[in-house]
Order: sequence, then C-alpha cells, then structure tokens
Amino acid sequence: MNVLNKEKILILTGNYGDGHNQVAQALHDAIQIRYPSLQPVIFDFMECVHPYSKQFSRFIYLHGVKKFPQLYGYIYQKTRRANKLSNAMKAILSTGVGRMLKLIEQVQPTVVVSTFPLAAAVISKLKSYGLIDIPTVTSITDHTDHSCWIYPFTDQYVVGSNLVRDSLINLGVEDTRITETGIPIRQQFSHSFNRERIFRKYGLDPQMPTLLIMGGGCGMIGEGNATIQGINSLKDPLQLIIVCGHNEKLRMELKEKLKDSKHRIHLTGYITYIHELMAISDLMITKPGGVTTFEAIAMELPMLLYKPIPGQEQDNAKFLVRSGVAVQAESSQDFIEFLSNLMRDKKLLQQMRENTRQFHPKESAFASVEVIMNTKEAKNNWVDVKYMFG
Repeated sequence: MNVLNKEKILILTGNYGDGHNQVAQALHDAIQIRYPSLQPVIFDFMECVHPYSKQFSRFIYLHGVKKFPQLYGYIYQKTRRANKLSNAMKAILSTGVGRMLKLIEQVQPTVVVSTFPLAAAVISKLKSYGLIDIPTVTSITDHTDHSCWIYPFTDQYVVGSNLVRDSLINLGVEDTRITETGIPIRQQFSHSFNRERIFRKYGLDPQMPTLLIMGGGCGMIGEGNATIQGINSLKDPLQLIIVCGHNEKLRMELKEKLKDSKHRIHLTGYITYIHELMAISDLMITKPGGVTTFEAIAMELPMLLYKPIPGQEQDNAKFLVRSGVAVQAESSQDFIEFLSNLMRDKKLLQQMRENTRQFHPKESAFASVEVIMNTKEAKNNWVDVKYMFG
C-alpha cells in the first residue's frame, strides 16, 4: 500500500522531560510491528500548537521544578482532584484549539493518542465543541493519577498498574474507560542480552560490581556533585556508569572531579543505548520517572531512589518501594548507608529482581496498541450502527 494512502494514527507528545517522547516512540514502533498497514505519526504538541512559547514554557517548567520543588509539589497536590483551581489551570493551559484542528485536518487520523496531558486537554476541548469526532486514547506516563490527565471526551485511558486504574475510578472515570497495560516501553527493553559482549563493547570490567547512575534526560542526579561525592566516599571500589543526559556542564565537572577516583568511571552524556547499560548493571540510582523506572523493571534492575521531586516523582517512588523493586533514601546519610548495604547484600538485590517479575512490561506497548485499535474499531462500529438505523 502506498504510504500516502495508509490510515494514520496520530500520536501527540511533549518535550517536558523524556518520558512522554519515549512512550510516544514505543507506541509508534509497536504499531509498525503489529499493524504494518497503518501509519503512526508523532507530533510534538507544544511545537505544533504553541511554537512561539514552547522553549520558554519548557524552560520555566524544568527550572521551576528544579529550583522550587516544594511549590511545585504544593500546586500538584492542590490540583490532584478536580476543583476550582485545577479547572482554572486547565482552562488557561488548554489553549491552541485552532492550530490543533489544523493539524488534525492535515493528518486526517482515524484515532488520536495523547502521551502528554495538555494534548489530551485540547483534543477533548475540540470534541466538546463538536469540531471533531475522532476516537481518543490517553497513555498516562507515571505510576500515579492526577486531574491534569482527565477529560470528559477521552474515550480510553491506558495506565501502568491497577493502582492507577483504581485511583482514576476514585477521581470519577468510568472503569470501562480504563485499561491496565503497563507503561509502554520501547522494544529494545524487551530483548535478551549477552552481558559479556556488552562489557567488552564499552571497555568495562565484568568482575566489578556495576552501579548505573541516571537523572533523566536533563541529567538532574539527586544533588548533583554531592551525590557523586557521597558515592566516592564508599570504601569498596565500584564500577560507576554515570549518565548525565543533556547536562554537558555536569558531565565536564564530574570528569574533572572523578579523574582520581578509586572507582572505575564510565561517564556519558545523552545516549540511545541505555538498555545495554541497564543489562549489565547490578543497581540503578535514578530519579523516579515513570518511564525510566518501568524500563528498569523490564530489565529486572533494582533501583535506589533519592530525593524525588514532590508530585508525581514522590507518587512513583511510593509505588516502586511498595512493589519491592526499589529502595528510597530520604537523606544523604540514608543514601550512602542504603547504597553500601545494597551493594553488599546479594540476596536482597536478587529478591528485588524477582519482584520485578510481577509486572509484564515487555508486552506493555503491544497491549496499549490493542486498546488503541479496539477504541478505533468500537467507534467505527458505532458509526455503522447509527448509519444503518438513521
């Protein structure tokens, strides 16, 4: 079939952290594998709808969360449930109806998938105005609920766990509109790996305990240098793989400060082979982002979480600790103590690996795609019934 004539699946994302983009790509790839006759297309919602304010608003969001985490957490909790404040914020943020309608007319999709809450808001508003009548699916990218994801004209929600499903029901979403699939992750996290080959590929030592340190796409690793200095104080030498993401300043600072470290250091910026590094690591220190942690679960990689940002990161941390796949350190003293104990306690690490198997993340993207297709077909069948009976 000519690609121009293929039926389109529109996937909307937003570059406010990497998680939304990763889920969008996971769904795109799964659709191409499972339904090659369809054409999934990804658009950055902010780029399309707010092209002039995108960079500024992203800067304000990321730096606001980093510099004023308590204020962010306060607003997050105050707007968790629908109320006057959350409704006012939704009204302010869900602008750009005209540009969104123009994009839909250009793409002509048969279903719209949102991995970014503002995109879900504008799509629901278009449907409420009667400007479109397209089936819509929202993929929630964290292990938690929040009113910013919930809109009356969203047909289906795909969520990461039963906990999120139950939480959405408590927020007033009908249970028939929610499906637990797991957070969609990319296919490279579903493969098996030759660990020895990966160690050789990156010049690493397979005999040393290996610690992977991540802070998300922006490289915000706990307290930055203080976190690394704490790890450097550990008595026994480790093999540290430190991923700084887009934070080149941090990478250069660490390169200088760790040049005389007793630990073996592998320092990177933003990379596309994190699945290989997860495959050879014994433990990961990370911010508790929904997507990264679900990728780690797929790789059966235990996690140490440190000082999550108030809001969805705190909710994610509670879920992961309760599930037995992560440990959370509340202070720098706890952090060093927990890390030291975890690297020595092989039985505990093995138990955490086994706890990851209660989830089925390797199939999450394909399960989400089936929900998308079923939503599309249900809408088509309803249209056919209306046509038959007038």
